[in-house]
Amino acid sequence: MTLPVIDERIEATVMRKVTLRLIPLLFVLFVLNVLNRVNVGFARLQMLDELKLSEQVFGVGGSIFFIGYFIFQLPSNLILNRTGARLWIARIVIAWGTVSAAMMFIRGEWSFYILRFLLGVAEAGFFPGMILYLTYWFPARERAKATACFMTASPVAGMLGGPASGALMQYLDRVAGLPGWQWMFLLEGLPTVLMGVAVVFLLTDRPNAARWLTTEERAWLSARMAAEEAQRQKQHGASLLQTLANPRVWLLCMLYFTLAMSANGFVLYLPELVRDRFPQSSKLHIGLLSAIPYVLAIVCMVLTSIHSDRTGERRWHVAIPAFLSAVGWGLSGYWDSAWLVMLAFSLAAVGMFSTFGAFWTLPNSFLTGAAAAGGIALINAVGNLGGFVAPNMISQVKAATHSFSGGMVLMALTLLAGGAMALLARHTRESANGDDAIEPA
Repeated sequence: MTLPVIDERIEATVMRKVTLRLIPLLFVLFVLNVLNRVNVGFARLQMLDELKLSEQVFGVGGSIFFIGYFIFQLPSNLILNRTGARLWIARIVIAWGTVSAAMMFIRGEWSFYILRFLLGVAEAGFFPGMILYLTYWFPARERAKATACFMTASPVAGMLGGPASGALMQYLDRVAGLPGWQWMFLLEGLPTVLMGVAVVFLLTDRPNAARWLTTEERAWLSARMAAEEAQRQKQHGASLLQTLANPRVWLLCMLYFTLAMSANGFVLYLPELVRDRFPQSSKLHIGLLSAIPYVLAIVCMVLTSIHSDRTGERRWHVAIPAFLSAVGWGLSGYWDSAWLVMLAFSLAAVGMFSTFGAFWTLPNSFLTGAAAAGGIALINAVGNLGGFVAPNMISQVKAATHSFSGGMVLMALTLLAGGAMALLARHTRESANGDDAIEPA
C-alpha cells in the first residue's frame, strides 16, 4: 500500500491537534504512574525506621513490584489491541491508584511485599499500552518526538514528585495521628483514581473515532496510519508467535533490560543517594535537590528525540546517551564532593532518559497489529525485570560494603553493555520526507 502524498498543510494541522489533545492527557497519566510507583523511595526515609524494616526487605519490596508487572504485560496489551484503549486504560489507572493509596496500610514485611506485588499487577498494561496507542496516532517520522514528549513525564514526576513527596512527609507528619509517609501514599493515590474516571470521557480509541478532527483530517490520518501499517506488514509481516521468537525482539528485550535496570535503580534510590551526600538536609531539601537531574533530563530527552526524528536514525541516538549515562554513574561512585556527585547524577539522568524516545521507535519500525501489541509488551516486560534486579543488587552491595559506590559502578557497566547492544539493533530508517523507509545494512 502506497503512503498518501504528504500535504504539509493538513499534516501540520492534524499533528498539532492530535498532539494537543492526546499528549497532555497521556503525560499526566504517566506522571501519576511514575509517582505512584517510585514514591516508596521517599517513604523509605521514614517508613523503614517506623516499621523496623531492613535494607534488604526494602530491596525485595521495591523489586517484587516487577514480578506482577512482568506476568500481566502481554495479556494486558493483547486485550487493549482487541478491545480498544479507552476503557482498558481507565480500568488500569483506577486499579493502580487504589492499590497505591492502600500502601498507607503497610504494617510490616509481608503487607509491604503483597501491596507492592499488587501494584505491579495493577500497573502492568499501562506503559506498553501507551506505546502501542501512540502507534495508532503518530506517523513514523513523528513518533520519537511524540514518545519523548509523553515520556518526559518520568523525569517530571521525579522533578515535581520529589519536592511534593518530601513536603507531604515533612508537613503532614503526625497530622490526625498519621505519619507523613501514610499521608503521602493516600494523597498521591487518590488523584490517580479520579484521573482514571476522566480517561473514560477524554481518551479516543482510534483516529476514525476522533470527533475533534474534521472529516478531511480524520480521513487523512486514518489513511496515513493504515498505509504505514500495511507497509510494515508487507516488509516484516509476522504472526504473534513468530514475533515472540524473533531474535531482533529479544535483542531489544536485553537492551531495554539494561535501560530499565538503570532507570529504576535511579528513581528508587536517588532520595537515599542524595541524603547520603547531604546528610543534614530536611526531607523537603532532599526532594528539591533530587529534582535537579530530572530538570536537565527533560530538556535533553526532547532535543535528542527531535534530532532522531529529523535524521531517521535511531541506534546512535540510543547508544550515545547510554554511554553518557554510564560515565555519570561511574563518576558518582568515585567523586567525594557532594556537588560533583550531583553533577554526576545529572549526567547519568540526562543520558538514561534520552535513550527512551529513539528506543521505542525500534520495535515499531518492524512490528504491526497483534505482533506489535505482543512484541512491545514482551520487550517492556522482560526489560523491566531489570527493575527487579537493580534494587536488590544495590541493596545487597550497600549491605556488604556500607557504601553505594559499588552499586553505582555496576549501573555504569550495565549501561555500557546497553550502549553496545543498541549498535547491534537493526531498524528501518524513516526518511525525512515520509517516503518508503529503507533497512540499513
